[in-house]
Amino acid sequence: MVGGTGNAEHPENADRVELHSLGTSRRPRSALAVGTAAAPGTAERYAVHSAIALLTLTTERSRSLHEAGLRIDAAVLRMLLAGEPDHARTVAGSLYGGLLDAPFRIVVAESAAARSRAAGTAQAAGDTGGDTGGDPLGTLTEIVESAAARSGEAVLAVPEGERLVVLATDGGAAVAACVEYASALEAARPASESLSGDDESLVVGLSAPSGPIAASAAYKQAEQALSVARRRGRVCVEHEHLAAGSVLPLLADDAVRAFADGLLRALRDHDATGRGDLVASLRAWLSRHGQWDAAAADLGVHR
Repeated sequence: MVGGTGNAEHPENADRVELHSLGTSRRPRSALAVGTAAAPGTAERYAVHSAIALLTLTTERSRSLHEAGLRIDAAVLRMLLAGEPDHARTVAGSLYGGLLDAPFRIVVAESAAARSRAAGTAQAAGDTGGDTGGDPLGTLTEIVESAAARSGEAVLAVPEGERLVVLATDGGAAVAACVEYASALEAARPASESLSGDDESLVVGLSAPSGPIAASAAYKQAEQALSVARRRGRVCVEHEHLAAGSVLPLLADDAVRAFADGLLRALRDHDATGRGDLVASLRAWLSRHGQWDAAAADLGVHR
């Protein structure tokens, strides 16, 4: 209760505002503010308590409907990934508009915070009504769903254990908002800082455009992009960019170095004796694509 100005001799008649929490969870997400010019009487308090009861009932019902919607989203996603797009359309009906027919992209996101809290996430969500609690996955969900709502798009966002899976229209506002948010996070991170397993950094993998028949392949693409992003210390990687570049970014630096050291050890051991430079010879030969004469000319030796 917050008191205001009023009669100093009769503080019970001062202006006042009372805050009443709504809902049954331990951490209420909403409240009712009641302002009066004096202390409310019995009739006024009865009216306030009735309003609290009705609003709590409405809040709990809305939460139940939201949870039911999440279960439908998860079921539709499982059907798509199982190669049953027709069943997914039957269950979804008109719920997602043309999302399941148009080209879409799948986003798989996770965070170190989600991994560390995976065991207690379900209980916490039940107690807080889905409060993000600073979780980057919760923030990403809100950003994607808000962007889709503003543009009139349908979007399917499903919490999947320690991950978030999003199915959104290719070229739509939801995908753009996801990429923009990830880019902003990466730009704000110091250049010397990389993703580590003990922070709350968001990691996102984005599939290439796909259709309902190839949803499982798109999900695998998003997982592969996510794995590369995690290894390379990136916030977001798109699978299309992987196919257009070198295969080296797909490998961890330590794995590449260990493979090279093992493969070239015999040559380096030979060169260490001072009886030749086999590593330089191999490098010249590879740079000339296996052409002996050209490699010999580069080395200044006879073939």
